[in-house]
Amino acid sequence: MKPLLNSILVAVAATLSAAPVLVHAQVYPAKVVRVVIPWPAGGSNDVVGRVVMQKLSESLGQQFVVDNRGGASGSIGADVVAKAQADGYTIMVHSTTHVGNAHIYGKKLTYDTVKDFTGVGMLSAQPGVLTVHPSLPVKTTKEFIALAKSRPGQINYSSSGNGSAPHLQMALLISMTGIDIVHVPYKGGAPQVTALLAGETQASFATVGTVINQIRAGKLRPLGLGSSKASKALPNVPTLADSGVPGYDMSPWIGVFAPAGTPKPVIDKLNAEINKALALPDVIKNLENQALDPSPSTVDQFNATLKVDYEKYGKLIKMTGAKVE
Repeated sequence: MKPLLNSILVAVAATLSAAPVLVHAQVYPAKVVRVVIPWPAGGSNDVVGRVVMQKLSESLGQQFVVDNRGGASGSIGADVVAKAQADGYTIMVHSTTHVGNAHIYGKKLTYDTVKDFTGVGMLSAQPGVLTVHPSLPVKTTKEFIALAKSRPGQINYSSSGNGSAPHLQMALLISMTGIDIVHVPYKGGAPQVTALLAGETQASFATVGTVINQIRAGKLRPLGLGSSKASKALPNVPTLADSGVPGYDMSPWIGVFAPAGTPKPVIDKLNAEINKALALPDVIKNLENQALDPSPSTVDQFNATLKVDYEKYGKLIKMTGAKVE
């Protein structure tokens, strides 16, 4: 009888230990959820985060309240989330910069980008576009590459900072084509584009949403998209892979993270609700108006993307020698 009794006790104990997680997932969220966006209000992360989290507030019956914690390329807000309780009541909306920071800041970070977070799901892609000042006598990517090779070290390109997505997108192009152009880092996307408009620099990679109005006004000329697929905002602009740089694919993204150890049922529930929100016609229209491509994913797909981009960004940052400004 004792072996049977022991088996019963073990089974009961296992059921009881699993019960809190199951109950937590069933009632989640039972209170307000804090959504840390580690960037100032008004940027792409903030825009997509607020749009989607409003839908989660409506569908789940609890407020998902945005808390903007800008500074240090998103690492200040990320630190808050890394140290938060892993219960699903503190989550983060962050971009590809999150994986880049691990290599830019290194040991200066107060958290571990890989071990202290888990991916919940992707929200949107931020396609980047190779853009030039109209004074540069090129209209295609092939012409740009040919001109750069004929004028080594004479063409300047602006970025939003060392190790930023625009910097690394151009670094990848340089490494794949062998061109020699000069990097001029600025402190943010707005001054990066302002410099290009003023002719201080002749070229730049920028998110489509950052330059779409200037492109439409004829103040800047788009040459090629960094993503592997076309952009609805710029349907006539080819990808770099299709216009002279086979295999080029680097598209920054925005996604949702939670502290490591957050119960899987909670992560799965958040992922499902996020994907439902991204399928709503008004959400799709809202994001596309900002030149952001809604990009639903499974939890596993997003975490696989994080792994690939962690390695990709690490290699590029090492190659460029980018450091904290």
